[in-house]
Parts: sequence; C-alpha cells; structure tokens
Amino acid sequence: MTVAVPLPSQQPTSTSGSSASLLVPSEEKHLRDIRQLTFGGQNAEAYFSADDRMLSFQRQGEGVPCDQIYTMPVDTPDGKSATPKLVSTGKGRTTCSYIFPSGDRILYSSTHAARPECPPKPDYSKGYVWPIYDTYKIYTAKLDGSDLRLLTDAPGYNAEATISRDGKHIVFTSTRNGDLDVYTMNADGSHVKQLTHELGYDGGAFFSPDGKKIVYRAEHPKTPAEIADYKELLGKGLIRPGNLEIWVMDADGKHKQQVTHNGAANFAPFFHPDGRRIIFASNQANPKSGRDFDLYIINVDGSGQQRITFYPDFDAFPMFTSDGKRLVWASNRNGKVPHETNIFIADWVE
Repeated sequence: MTVAVPLPSQQPTSTSGSSASLLVPSEEKHLRDIRQLTFGGQNAEAYFSADDRMLSFQRQGEGVPCDQIYTMPVDTPDGKSATPKLVSTGKGRTTCSYIFPSGDRILYSSTHAARPECPPKPDYSKGYVWPIYDTYKIYTAKLDGSDLRLLTDAPGYNAEATISRDGKHIVFTSTRNGDLDVYTMNADGSHVKQLTHELGYDGGAFFSPDGKKIVYRAEHPKTPAEIADYKELLGKGLIRPGNLEIWVMDADGKHKQQVTHNGAANFAPFFHPDGRRIIFASNQANPKSGRDFDLYIINVDGSGQQRITFYPDFDAFPMFTSDGKRLVWASNRNGKVPHETNIFIADWVE
C-alpha cells in the first residue's frame, strides 16, 4: 500500500548529515552510526535484497509527481550515497517493491496500465485516510526495468506484495473478493490462496525468515458504526488506519494470533532474523496526533516491547539485514522542508 506519509509538524531539524546529528541522544540506544541514504522528496518502503547489498524503494519529489520504484546499492566504494536508479515505468503510481531472492528480478505494484497520470489523492476531508487504488496490478521486471510482466490481473486492488526467502511464494493484499484480505501465490502467479476472511483490512504482510509464518497488520471493525464507516470508505477506495494491530499466522492462514493490543495505528511489521521478534511502526506514544510514528520491537507472543526511535515525527517501514546487524527505515528526521521523508540505515545494537 502506498501509505500516505504523515505530514510532519513544522519543527526545526538538523541540516547536518552526520551520524551524531541523526540520532536522538540517550534514547535511541539500539541504533548506532546512522547514515542518510536519500536526500529530498518522499522516500519510503526501502527493502533489502536477499544479499543485503541493494535496496528497492519508492519515492516522489522534484520531477516525480507520484511514487515510482527505484533501486540503489546500500554501500559504495567512497562511502557516499549512491544515485537511485528508476526501475518502474515512470507512469501512474507504484508501491511495495521487493527484489526476488535470486537477485535478477523485482516485484512491485503499479497503476500505469489504467492511466499514465497519477491517480487522484485521497479525500482528507474524511480525516487521515489511506488510498486503496483499484487500478493497482502486480508486476515483475528485471532490475533495469525491462521485461515487465503482469503477474496478477484480478479485478480490484492488488498490491503490498513481498516474497519468501526461498523465492517460491508471494504474499499480497487484494480486494478481489470485495474486502481487503491477505493472499499467497506461487512466484509465477499460480495457485492463489486467500488466507484472511475477517471483515476489515488485512495487509502489509511479510514472511518469517523460515517462511513458516506471516506477520501482517489488521483492523477489524466490530460495532455497527465502525462497520458502516469501514464499508463506506472502502467503497470510495479509502481506509481509515485508526486502530491497526499486528498479527501473525501460519503461512497457510491457520493459527492467527494478535500480537499488539494497544488500540493505536500499528503497521509495517517485519520479523527480526531470529524469527522470535517483530519490529513495527506505531503512533501508540501519541495516538491523538495520528502522525507521530516510531519504531518498536516486540516478541511474537506480545511480550517484551521496546521503543526504538524517539524522533518527534515519522519513523516507519523498518527492515533488518539477513544477519540482523543493520536496520533500514524511513524517517522525517533531518528534513529540510515539511513533508520530506528519507531513507536511513544504522547498525543495530542489542
């Protein structure tokens, strides 16, 4: 999903790119040697390749009116940030890219087949909402953007696709049956299986390192008013992410278990490489603002939660390297203008 990145408050930020200035001192104890990888615009959902050498992510900014997919190396010989390389078509809006473990292809969703222009922005008169564009289709391409192939052509929203570490299975979100549910399919698009059936939004899923579990975010309306609001918004291609909780389930959809119970907006969950912990973004420290998100880590059984980031605006979309030694995420920190969101990487300190 192309999450509507919260608009940061007008707070003073550092213009220095040094590691020390990027860290909230005395509080962000799990992070060390922070490095900023992108500069300017809105950059988000950066995910490592299986060998941890490349990142795929989405960005919009000067000359890029709505999100497109880019790749770039994590490290360079001179230690400077690399120039991002456009992978998607440059048309429509894209979201949720992920490099195949084989390293030769990339997965992403795009609206370009419906129209080359950006789809309309969500109606914020409804409050803080996320758009669910029914023109999203899932594609694969080579890392240079060539050999674009349509992977799924089912009607409705098809996005939020990620891949198991063995490269055999894809998990994604679709409205093909009238609701937002999690599905899996083989890497070639065959054998589609619906895993969630509860009314409400289920999505943003990732496999555990061994491929046996899936972590995802969910919001299931319960009262008649909540159900009516959800259905009305979904009919307009929107959802209101006011009470998203983190869940885990087996890769076949069995044994669903709720991990968080804080009533806040929790999203972007990802398994730690040990398979026993989940890192995620949440506004639980300031839920009334709706826009102050930080990173947290929690045991799969819901115990032992720790707060990771303390920057007073947006920190989200975390992902560990395969060895758990580094963390990449998106943040408003060090932004020079309002709304600026960049990609950061840091060493992880246990």
